[in-house]
Amino acid sequence: MIKAYPSPIKKILLLLGVIITLTQVSRSQSVYAPYSYEFYQKFNADVYSVNNSFHTSLKPYLIDSIIAPKYNAITSIGVDSSRKNYFLRKIFNEHVFDERTSEYTFYADYIADLQIGRDFANNTTTYLNTRGYQLGGTIGDKFSFYTSGYEDQARFANYYQAVVQKTGFIPGEAYNREYQSTTEDDWSYVTAILSYAPIKQINITLGEDKTFIGDGYRSLLLSDYAANYPLLRFTATLGRVQYMMMWANLEDLNVPKYDTYGNNRRKWAAFHYVDWNVTNRLSLGYFNAMIAAETDDNGSSHGFDANYVNPLVFASALGPKTPYPDNILTGFTGKYKIFNKTVIYAQLLLDRLDQSVAPKNTGGYQIGIRGADLFKITNFNYLFEFNTVKPYTYSSPQVISNYTDYSEPLGDPLGANFKEAIAILDYSIGRFSFQGQINYASFGLDPNAAVNYGQNVMLAFDPATVEGSTTGQGLATHLYYGEGTIAYLINPKYNLRFELGGLYRKQENSQGTQNTKLVTFGIRASFRQLYHDF
Repeated sequence: MIKAYPSPIKKILLLLGVIITLTQVSRSQSVYAPYSYEFYQKFNADVYSVNNSFHTSLKPYLIDSIIAPKYNAITSIGVDSSRKNYFLRKIFNEHVFDERTSEYTFYADYIADLQIGRDFANNTTTYLNTRGYQLGGTIGDKFSFYTSGYEDQARFANYYQAVVQKTGFIPGEAYNREYQSTTEDDWSYVTAILSYAPIKQINITLGEDKTFIGDGYRSLLLSDYAANYPLLRFTATLGRVQYMMMWANLEDLNVPKYDTYGNNRRKWAAFHYVDWNVTNRLSLGYFNAMIAAETDDNGSSHGFDANYVNPLVFASALGPKTPYPDNILTGFTGKYKIFNKTVIYAQLLLDRLDQSVAPKNTGGYQIGIRGADLFKITNFNYLFEFNTVKPYTYSSPQVISNYTDYSEPLGDPLGANFKEAIAILDYSIGRFSFQGQINYASFGLDPNAAVNYGQNVMLAFDPATVEGSTTGQGLATHLYYGEGTIAYLINPKYNLRFELGGLYRKQENSQGTQNTKLVTFGIRASFRQLYHDF
């Protein structure tokens, strides 16, 4: 069996060892808020206010004075401070374990994510059985730490299971240990980060996590759809400018292995992002990324280049061109608050700027609008978004250098060669929350394994055969998706809730139609993001 992740116990011990070592040097904090769209959109009214210049595009957030009041309010919904019974407090009000002193804080929770469902279109029963934990805290006023771990078993709807079978990976999470099964999956994964803020303007984060860049539901530059990865992230905020550089270690499941023990091939990634709040309303950003394989497809080592650690934002483009060219992407972000609590946002992705390499001018763009208090209704949040990416974007002549992690896209879940429209509405009142989502996408698939029309970013492309490509080429496919959830919050500290959901999905092309009509119910916890809309 391929071992795609170290064991959760090893990761926990490693994290605790780092914490102990660093706390012997200094006592310090910068509180981490786990990222998911459903959780973060509750901050819309605060972060998109014209009264501040909060940097919204780089996620996860570190809790600061602007969003701290809202964060505290969200994690205190329905809390009854008069409740004295210990067990009732733990069920409805508090973390399972919570210790707070003038020198440190520490909390811990047991996570249960238990769900049962029925797909009426295919007469199948689905389930999700997750046991996990989260714990976090602060040491002094400069250090904070957070970790969560999950042990999962599941049976998914047919369309979702087809993706798992194709890649051997649970989207956004981990390697499927039941890779020989066609109906059931088993996996586990861990998030673990240590955050250090030597001064208010600087943060250093080390651990295993994801990073999301942008203001949309999707990100074409760097999203949270792929798996967690080991990272070192440095962030500095100087006045109205925020600068981020990050190094990550990625892997690929489906390329030839040259390790004696059959371990996955690895690749290094370097990211830079600069976000400039020109005014409280207008922000502009620049992004670049580099993927560099440790070895090529012949097993030859790539070698080290100083530009991999160069802090200059354009430096990754200076990396070696031959004999093992790196995969370089460049992008721009922008947003403008057209009204208080309402923002229009955009991304422009440019791939393969070297005109000597086909396909030329690959890339994509995103445009959207989002905000809070729609129709002046408090806590009524909304988003409308359009994304499109040209064929062969993110891909490389060598599979190992593709813009992926564990064979999952680092951008949009649809890969490339697509157009996509998304609408999401969310309303919360007291302990109840309601969310509805509609997606439409058109894309070109490969009719058989012998051709590559540029949608599957896990494939290598042949520069000699891809000139003149157009978005949607190949097997023309249409995707219709709708999802709605109703949730009742039990404990806000770790998002424990009863949740009833319904999902409709239809994918059709000349080879056939695939329908899903799924209803689910469960008791769920955690703030993690689980994508189903692909």
